[in-house]
Amino acid sequence: MNLNRTSRVGALCWVSAAPLFLVANLVTGLGWRHPSYSWAIHNISDLGNVHCGIWDSSRPRYVCSPWHPLMNVATMTTAVLLAAGLLLTWRILGHGGVVRSAQTLLVLAAGGYALAAVHPADVDENRHVLGAFLIMGVGNLGLLLAGLAPGTTMLGRWRPLTLTAGLTALVGTVLFFAQQGLGIGVGGMERVAVLPFPLWACCLGVLLAEAPSGRAQRTRPVAQSR
Repeated sequence: MNLNRTSRVGALCWVSAAPLFLVANLVTGLGWRHPSYSWAIHNISDLGNVHCGIWDSSRPRYVCSPWHPLMNVATMTTAVLLAAGLLLTWRILGHGGVVRSAQTLLVLAAGGYALAAVHPADVDENRHVLGAFLIMGVGNLGLLLAGLAPGTTMLGRWRPLTLTAGLTALVGTVLFFAQQGLGIGVGGMERVAVLPFPLWACCLGVLLAEAPSGRAQRTRPVAQSR
């Protein structure tokens, strides 16, 4: 596999997205006081809420996130990194309807992160919910579709990883919207629905970044002939 400079930058964008998003979740949660932030009880979007007060009629809970700007900026940056990774690796992942459809759906999911960041849930709930739908609905469908990419394509080489991520995300999405925590809480189930995409992208980015560059591949025979 020859990886050009553009694709390598895309791979590094993917590698960076999940750690950034997870660190932002952890650090922003540390700013909560009375109550403290709980991954089992609270949604990810609670970290980005601008105002303090009782929130969510389906699961009423007190939300007050003093460091919400950090979370919203990090979520927007995650969106940019995921989208850049997809666009910069667009060609090397393969061709055909399945691959292109999966890539398109995942780009829309990256847009969902941006929409959720720009429109916190307590500021514009409708647009925020649309962003969440793009992430958990459209994006997870795209992830599952990516797992069905032909084995002859670059994307198809990692089918077991991709199918595992896609199925996990799909199950998490169904259980989250059904308000079923299954021991980890509804907030925890939201992580099961949301995190597979950025974690999958991170793993794929590492695998791609480890590949030799096209230039190195071209010069190796010359070096050996000497």
